[in-house]
Amino acid sequence: MSALTTAPKHIQLAVDLIQLLEENNIATDTAIAALEIVLADFKNKDASNQD
Repeated sequence: MSALTTAPKHIQLAVDLIQLLEENNIATDTAIAALEIVLADFKNKDASNQD
């Protein structure tokens, strides 16, 4: 069993996202811009779920 399979889910997801971006040769600035949008979206969803 690898360390990744026993890692917390957020670590596993981060590794998967990095791999996806790298395998598809996504430019760093494009990846950062997209991830900022995703982060903002999930933060907004989290905030609205707490209301």
